[in-house]
Amino acid sequence: MRRPPPRQPGPPGSRPPQGARPGPPGRGPGKPPGRGEPRKDGRGGPRPAEDPPRRDPAREQAAGPQPRGRDRRGMNDPRPGRVAEPPRPAPAPHLPKEATPPGSLWLHGMHAVAAALANPRRRARRLLLTAEAEAELARRVPKPWRCQAEIVDRQRFQTFLPEDSVHQGAALLAEPLQPVPLEQAIARGDGPVLLLDQVTDPRNVGAILRSAAAFGAACVVMQDRNAPPETGALARAASGALEVVPIAREVNLSRAIVALQRAGFWVLGLAGEAGRTLAEAAPRDRRVALVLGAEEAGMRRLQRETCDELVRLPIAPGVESLNVAAAAAVALYELARDRPAPDAEETDA
Repeated sequence: MRRPPPRQPGPPGSRPPQGARPGPPGRGPGKPPGRGEPRKDGRGGPRPAEDPPRRDPAREQAAGPQPRGRDRRGMNDPRPGRVAEPPRPAPAPHLPKEATPPGSLWLHGMHAVAAALANPRRRARRLLLTAEAEAELARRVPKPWRCQAEIVDRQRFQTFLPEDSVHQGAALLAEPLQPVPLEQAIARGDGPVLLLDQVTDPRNVGAILRSAAAFGAACVVMQDRNAPPETGALARAASGALEVVPIAREVNLSRAIVALQRAGFWVLGLAGEAGRTLAEAAPRDRRVALVLGAEEAGMRRLQRETCDELVRLPIAPGVESLNVAAAAAVALYELARDRPAPDAEETDA
């Protein structure tokens, strides 16, 4: 058998014909790889063909439909694992604000509304409740009420109350309470009297009223000016005590102190620099009136000079002063420690 003649190299710089490239031995020069020929693995043998994965209809039915997301163009993405974003909820409808009628205020909160409905001196105009609040209010104050209730949605309260109001689904449009004369206020009970010297924060005044109701104070005396009017925030902080504790408003606080002294009261003013404590100076044979000043300035000079004595609370040296509402609560507790409970005699009888 004759061997084929050796391949003659071409001249230097020559190229193989267009479309031809050198191939492996056994294949003609420049012959493109055939598509129908099986590919060979590293050992020279033909590579076995890969069978496509078989579908299992039972498994696909148990797995359920695969989640489909969205691509950049908003089309359905066939790749699994991409979950479509849920639709955004529609914004709540904007409700117009309602103006409060002149000569009235909105009382909000379950305690404030229930106490106002139970107070015969309070004149009510409108009562707005949610369905849940109506059931709770009926449990506290039995029907019939002096004002017909309007069942509304919770969003309705945003139209006439401040955004940070904690209304609990209850609001009552009412007229402010009329101040009680000082002589009538001190005659209603035998407890101590609180005088507030330019305490202007309504939340502090409301907290003082709540402590006054808890410890049996006869009344709270404030000025016509430099004192907060009756507001929903004050009533909310008082938690119903606004309807229980009488409020007397005086033009001149020093004259009110003199009037109490003439009625037999021993007037004590709370001051941090006083020598004796309240427990040491409080008399046991007469009624006591306490004067509390504002947190920043304290009592004014005329009120200091009119008091029978200045006293202090025994607080730690590192604390400069107490909040006026906290000081009123501590002082009222000190005065009530030796007094019998209001219903003690009736209970014994």
